[in-house]
Amino acid sequence: MAEDSERRRVLLAAPRGYCAGVDRAVVAVEQALEQYGPPIYVRHEIVHNKYVVGSLEKKGAIFVDETAEVPEGEIVIFSAHGVSPEVHREAERGRLATIDATCPLVTKVHKEAVRFAEADYDILLIGHEGHEEVIGTSGEAPDHITLVDGPDDVANVEVRDPEKVVWLSQTTLSVDETMETVEGLKRRFPLLISPPSDDICYATQNRQTAIKQVAADADLVLVVGSKNSSNSARMVEVALGAGAGAAYLVDNADEIEEKWLDGVSAVGLSSGASVPEVLVDGVLAWLAERGFGEVEVVQPMREHIQFSLPKELRRDLRAEAAAKARG
Repeated sequence: MAEDSERRRVLLAAPRGYCAGVDRAVVAVEQALEQYGPPIYVRHEIVHNKYVVGSLEKKGAIFVDETAEVPEGEIVIFSAHGVSPEVHREAERGRLATIDATCPLVTKVHKEAVRFAEADYDILLIGHEGHEEVIGTSGEAPDHITLVDGPDDVANVEVRDPEKVVWLSQTTLSVDETMETVEGLKRRFPLLISPPSDDICYATQNRQTAIKQVAADADLVLVVGSKNSSNSARMVEVALGAGAGAAYLVDNADEIEEKWLDGVSAVGLSSGASVPEVLVDGVLAWLAERGFGEVEVVQPMREHIQFSLPKELRRDLRAEAAAKARG
């Protein structure tokens, strides 16, 4: 542990925590519960955070793995990660009223996939196999999309026509690793087209930029986030790459190990885009109890983006669901 005479401080990254898309999705579930009453079904975790999911379950949300698990005549919300067109069709066949809480930035990628598929391009989707967002985007144009899971996967890519190839990406990836993948693809396919704007979302980029700045001066970096949160996991990787002595992903203060503080005088702290600030406050309190009471905010940029709530919340979905059930 650092000597008592040594200055102990927390470098608190900003921006951190909830992005506009996550806030929109969580509020959508809360408002649906308030307007329509429980139960409200949610397909998959609304966002990848155990605390958030648990809090919504206590209010009456029921999380399911598949649309078929939702009883006829009920309301189901699609998570911020997005779903494929087939899932929308499943909900229609199941006579369900739906609320689409897909992040607008994910929706943008879906629309790009449709547009390039209609133009008969091969679409190279950079992302992690099995992630809900990748599954949803791939479902928009399954005959045209090939998944590229990082730089090491570039050599395996095959296309029909190297003159008609475009890349898209999952929104929550490491910016640096994605661009490394893109550069590898460009070496193989010199005429590769880039999307109209970077698909990696502003919040993911901003949190990675901030954690890089923090990591450069930190002996230890703590990222608050759940293990299944892609953007949170990437922040740990980015912190290590930016020079942090050590970096760990924790759901909350209870998961921090005392031994991590041995010899540490500066702790970097941030949180993933699906993490409520109350969990960061808990870590700050834990650190303060151990002598890290000085907090310095590191904020390379500010965020002002907000998204409007899903339009379906303006309708009487209980009546619509009942009508669908009558059929």
